[in-house]
Amino acid sequence: MSRRHGHGLASRFLAAQLLVVAVSLLAALAVAVVAGPPIFHTHLLMAGRSEGSAALLHAEQAYRDANLIVLAVALGTALVCALLISTWCARRIRRPLGRLSSAALAMAGGSYDTRVPPLEAGTEMDAVAGAFNTMASRLQRTETTRRRMLSDLAHELRTPVSVLTVYVDALQDGVTSWDGPTAELMSGQLRRLGRLVEDIGDVSRAQEGHLTLDRTELAVDELLEEVAEAHRGAFTAKGITLEVDAGDCGGSVEVDRQRMGQVLGNLLTNALRHTPPGGTVTLHATSHRPGRLALMVADTGEGIGAEHLPQIFERFYRGDTARDRDHGGSGIGLAIARALVEAHGGTLSAVSGSGRGAVFTIDLPRPQTHTAGG
Repeated sequence: MSRRHGHGLASRFLAAQLLVVAVSLLAALAVAVVAGPPIFHTHLLMAGRSEGSAALLHAEQAYRDANLIVLAVALGTALVCALLISTWCARRIRRPLGRLSSAALAMAGGSYDTRVPPLEAGTEMDAVAGAFNTMASRLQRTETTRRRMLSDLAHELRTPVSVLTVYVDALQDGVTSWDGPTAELMSGQLRRLGRLVEDIGDVSRAQEGHLTLDRTELAVDELLEEVAEAHRGAFTAKGITLEVDAGDCGGSVEVDRQRMGQVLGNLLTNALRHTPPGGTVTLHATSHRPGRLALMVADTGEGIGAEHLPQIFERFYRGDTARDRDHGGSGIGLAIARALVEAHGGTLSAVSGSGRGAVFTIDLPRPQTHTAGG
């Protein structure tokens, strides 16, 4: 099978320069051969030379010879200049392109920390280098998240699988018998695996835009009360006050009841996990700007450190206090919450400071019938 070799930059630049030289030469030749002699002949007659005289013929011959010599010298000079300029331009562009190519090959080999320094070959090449570095940074973050996610996923799966394996081996060896506590323990581990699989499926479908929402128009206060009532028992058992405040926003919001309940439930569960007994968690709503509704979950818990805030919505991310595996949770609840909110056309954000609680805000669009009135 034949292999085609592309032309290098130098040959491409040279071809372009030769095309310019050829066109320029043809134009000069047309002027020298077609337009020049008649004009020269007319001026000689005006200078007093008689038609057909030897002096007139010699002058016109000298004019034609001079034109040919000038064109020949100009052609040679133009060819040499075209070759030099093409070589210089090719080398000036080839060096930064070589750096880009080397960096791309390094990234293809897994070196995601590769960056291209300023190429100093013009604003266009610097823009390409900047775009390359931006892409490299994003790929590096993606790869870091992927590795952390796989590590955490392996950890999440390892515990229930190990427990199930130990009990199955014990049952087979007759070390233990099938009784109520054993059945409950194994069922609990299976439920944990099932929840993990379901959570990963939910967040993947939502982030990929494959989640179907059954939107209905719900009263804001009804939505908040429904979610709070479903979680009030857990708050009471831990000695934490759960307050609901629909404020003066009134009206309704168009959401999937089950999915938005899941979002608010995840946020309440997160607040419950990180609020000590005697604390307060508030679920309230406000019309902070026309056509928008904000649902907020605020707690008086331990808060989230500033270094963790940018990552808390990533799958399986845990900070030192904000996302603790030993106190429950798979590390994916907030990722699901953000994905579901974005599927509704809204945003989910968090503000906090270590030791002063956290506030999660869901920003949703209002139904069109309520846009004007707020």
